[in-house]
Amino acid sequence: MASRVGLAALLGAAVLAIGAVAYRAMDDGDAARDALAESGAPLTLAELEQRARANPRDADAWEELGFAYYAEGQYADAARAYRQAAESRPDSPDLWAALGEARVLASQDDPIPPLAVQAFERALELDPKQPRARYYMAARTDLTGDHERAIAEWLAILAETPPGAVYEENLLRTIRQVGQINDIEVESRISAAIADRPDAPRLTAGAAIPGPTREQIDAARAIAPGEQQSMAEGMVERLETRLRGDPRNVDGWVMLMRSRMTLGQTDRAAQALKDAIASNPDDATRLRQEAEVLGVR
Repeated sequence: MASRVGLAALLGAAVLAIGAVAYRAMDDGDAARDALAESGAPLTLAELEQRARANPRDADAWEELGFAYYAEGQYADAARAYRQAAESRPDSPDLWAALGEARVLASQDDPIPPLAVQAFERALELDPKQPRARYYMAARTDLTGDHERAIAEWLAILAETPPGAVYEENLLRTIRQVGQINDIEVESRISAAIADRPDAPRLTAGAAIPGPTREQIDAARAIAPGEQQSMAEGMVERLETRLRGDPRNVDGWVMLMRSRMTLGQTDRAAQALKDAIASNPDDATRLRQEAEVLGVR
């Protein structure tokens, strides 16, 4: 997502109201705003837009712009940016799924418009397990009145969801809400789905983290954008230096990956993953799962 897609990890207070059910976005929009604030918001929307337009085939630039618009609740603009990103990197299921979600949230009349369905279907062609696309396609099934089938699909997603994934809470909320409205028992099925999950460490990449204080935000706003960028990059460089001296700090490596993605440094985030695994081979599974949540490839 930054690449945040994935979410990384970094998106949803957005609520999609459909009939009596509120299908929540798969990521956390408040987390997206927190992530931008945490980084010192190095680039404004106008600057991100200018950078993307100057590099029209740069998928990362368009993806970061889409993430920023999403975090601000400007879903039509997010969809426009994600479309450019997906067309520039057409083999990315995460980008197509993010495009579909942005189109859903931007729609004023159709709960899941045809263009969103097209994007989700493309994502699922590339990766049949893509959770965001599966979630919304199940919501589409629910809208047809086939609540049991929709719940079954959401439970299947839950059974494959790493504990602590950024979308886990919203997924559980949707299952319970649809079950309650339609008088379908779901609690025992939720327990069974969770019990079926393979043993995996609880992920922290998508977890909420303490945000800056109001005083810190005001102080950051008083700093020129260029200086904000330098300050954020300096903090991340110092974190990386500390990890060189303490390479067994797995949580520190996750924080470094998250910080690199927030700054739009996708290549350096990928290198951080490689370095983390090299230093912590016993934690390779967890590190790869954390990276997937963040959208690190």
